[in-house]
Amino acid sequence: MPHLLVDISSHGYGHVSQTAPVVNELARRIPGLQVTLRTGAPPALLAQRFQCEFRHIPLELDFGMKMVSAVEVQVEASHAAYGEWHADWLERVECEARAMRALQPDLLLANVPYLSLAAARTAGVPAVAMCSLNWADIYSHYCLGLPGSETIHRQMLDAYASAAAFLRIQPAMPMDALPNLRSIGPIASPGQPRRTELAERLGLRAEERIVLVAMGGMEFRLPMKRWPDFSGVRWLVPAAWGVRRSDTVACEMLDMSFSDLLASCDVVLTKPGYGTFAEAACLGVPVLYAERRDWPESPYLEAWLARHVPCREVSLGDLQAGRLAAHLEQVGIPSSFSSGQSSGIEEAVDFLVRMI
Repeated sequence: MPHLLVDISSHGYGHVSQTAPVVNELARRIPGLQVTLRTGAPPALLAQRFQCEFRHIPLELDFGMKMVSAVEVQVEASHAAYGEWHADWLERVECEARAMRALQPDLLLANVPYLSLAAARTAGVPAVAMCSLNWADIYSHYCLGLPGSETIHRQMLDAYASAAAFLRIQPAMPMDALPNLRSIGPIASPGQPRRTELAERLGLRAEERIVLVAMGGMEFRLPMKRWPDFSGVRWLVPAAWGVRRSDTVACEMLDMSFSDLLASCDVVLTKPGYGTFAEAACLGVPVLYAERRDWPESPYLEAWLARHVPCREVSLGDLQAGRLAAHLEQVGIPSSFSSGQSSGIEEAVDFLVRMI
């Protein structure tokens, strides 16, 4: 049977949330499809998101950008890391090409490590890139003009351009420098609404609202212990935060998947990121999101989200101080929105079926 190699960035969870629905549907269409995942993403996340059988090879094939926190980029450290990464670029590509040949895949799907695409070209493996961003544009936004950056940027772009296609998942950055773009619709795999069940487990009063706090796959711990008390709000928070308040509940204690919790809450508090934004938009769940104005993908995500659900940006100062009452009131105002549709899954799979 065909063998699909899937290389996924572990810079946040959005890359997994974009990739898993497509691979799941592809495996449904091609029974017996062999799937190999190479990523540094947590195995528990992969097990939750991928419904097909797969082999997991823990491997970091890119690092995105070096971060101070989930919303703060270390520009100098990132540029230095890319300088080291590209210092022996041709040797690095050849090494990865040998590893890829050993796996004998029929097709590579990359979201969105460019090293994988460069290696696939060298190894003679057909390849498709798929994402709402690419690291060449992210790197260019922060680092272009720094010493050696033009050569690094060109090598990144050449790798992306070598793919048979770059499936640009909406909402997305423009990526105008890539000649192989093929735009597809949004990708999301929304959970099942279980609010009645969740309210019963929480012992929720009729007037209380459930707010899911989901800051993505990077460290972004909010100082909730210092927040004021909120009337009529129950917060669902990561257990690792160790928050002990009468109005908070650890998500892990509820025995529901993240997607089902998102589908069952009244508001989600998050940072700009593809996975949570796309699922919330498809479900019609209002969103409060942390400001992340220097991240070049943010304007495109935020503009798209605003067309589909009530949403509001929250300053980092308001997040730190817990000044959220007015924001929660604002997104709670009834509005008429057209929920987003995840048409990108079928479009991506149709293309990949022809490729494989």
